Amino acid sequence: MPPAGIWDRLPVSRGHAVLFCLVAAFYLAVIVAVLTTSRLVALDWKVMLWAPYQRLPKLNDFLNLYVVTGQRGPSAIAATAWLAWRSWRTRSWRPLLILAVALVLLNMTVGAVKIFTGRLGPHYAHVFGSNELFMGGGIFPSGHTANAVVTWGVLAYLAIRGRRAGAVLAGWMGFSVGVTTVYLGTHWVSDVLAGWASGLLVLLALPLFEPIVSTMDDRLQALVTRRRGDAPTLSPIPAPRNRELQESPR
Repeated sequence: MPPAGIWDRLPVSRGHAVLFCLVAAFYLAVIVAVLTTSRLVALDWKVMLWAPYQRLPKLNDFLNLYVVTGQRGPSAIAATAWLAWRSWRTRSWRPLLILAVALVLLNMTVGAVKIFTGRLGPHYAHVFGSNELFMGGGIFPSGHTANAVVTWGVLAYLAIRGRRAGAVLAGWMGFSVGVTTVYLGTHWVSDVLAGWASGLLVLLALPLFEPIVSTMDDRLQALVTRRRGDAPTLSPIPAPRNRELQESPR
């Protein structure tokens, strides 16, 4: 844990910092558990062999559509459209900038772990009981889950009214999308645990970027104002002073 004096220099509360450290420790523990083929990997295989998607096959079509709410493309487009409207209403770039920062952090952190681990998903598993790492895959951590946590979490983070209700909805979306991917057999249980942790870490890191976002917002607004001020305007033609000036010479 950081020394006591460091808390005063952090732009977040002590409880916020402690929560960040706990989630980071959990994330690291999941990664280590997968790397060492621990009991968590055994649980992955147990759930996969149980094949939950075969229990209620009538739900599969609906659930395949439902997980799209956690897919990066559709959810990011919908969130961008909503926050663009918010930016226009509030005359501030902050909503769009916060979303951009969150998605960049998500892509960098989750993408790096995916590339490093190269894990294959349940439907492509080769060796029973193996952690299926370093085989060219990209399933760990769950991108659907992490993206659902981040995208819906950002909307709750930026909410002006009903923030608690928004937080509950964001929590439900992150949880349900993750569980659904396990049910459909597209992710291991450990993928989803890591996805929850990685997405929550991105949300917890957002307050650290507020000063940068504020500076960028001010600069963008100043740029827009400057361009509007530089726009050429048509000056009215002054009226002639007397009748003689109105008449053309003969």
